Amino acid sequence: MNQAWRILVRGSGDVGSAVAHRLFKAGYAVAIHDLPLPTATRRKMAFTDAIFEGSVMLERVQAKRINRLSLVRGMLVDPQFIPVLIGDFNRVMDKLHPHILVDARMRKHSQPERQILLASLTIGLGPNFVAGKTAHVAVETAWGESLGKVITNGSTSPLEGEPLSIDGRSRDRYVYAPVAGEFHTSLKIGDQVSQGQEVARVGATPLLAPITGILRGLTHDGVPVELKTKVIEVDPRLEHSQISGIAPRPARIADGVLTAIKNWEANHVH
Repeated sequence: MNQAWRILVRGSGDVGSAVAHRLFKAGYAVAIHDLPLPTATRRKMAFTDAIFEGSVMLERVQAKRINRLSLVRGMLVDPQFIPVLIGDFNRVMDKLHPHILVDARMRKHSQPERQILLASLTIGLGPNFVAGKTAHVAVETAWGESLGKVITNGSTSPLEGEPLSIDGRSRDRYVYAPVAGEFHTSLKIGDQVSQGQEVARVGATPLLAPITGILRGLTHDGVPVELKTKVIEVDPRLEHSQISGIAPRPARIADGVLTAIKNWEANHVH
């Protein structure tokens, strides 16, 4: 029975949300943990806004912020939605005792910490996870033929290269915080912007649209951000842009996580 396993996904961004969504649809009891004020930008492609709004739907699956950790294990006995938990990670682990832990925080510029002792199965997503050392297994998240591949020996790819090009635009689709401070915007995901238009501010520093297009990613208003945090993404495709739902890359990563869990069940569960 899939619901016999409690699964905790770290990170409510588009990748973590796709993983939680896939596992929930496959019948697993899954919860998400994130920071109280996450900086995720692709919020219409994720469960992130459950943290800010209390509840959100993503492709017909609901997620709800749960403030009382004592209630979560009961909710996972017969899950009707995905609980989203915030606050101290160690406290969440102590209350939930997950059998499976998936690190989907996609911390591209940080070396993954060792999490292999935190659950019976730990799965690392993102650059530089080493299967058997930092996590039991890892899933490749870089674009290419290996995207979504389950790695049982060795490491995931290091961070390198440019983001996927859309209509000839890659890194210049993004805006990164030029200073640390509180992010403020009156715009919303899906709004059309023109190159050079003010989209947001970090403190008193204005952030301008780098190209003309549709806002695909936008950090939530009022969230503190650090220097070089990604805060804005513009999709140049206008009417053909994808701003909501689960995108192909997170979907393939989520399939890899499900495969890793199925393999673990086949090898270790009798």
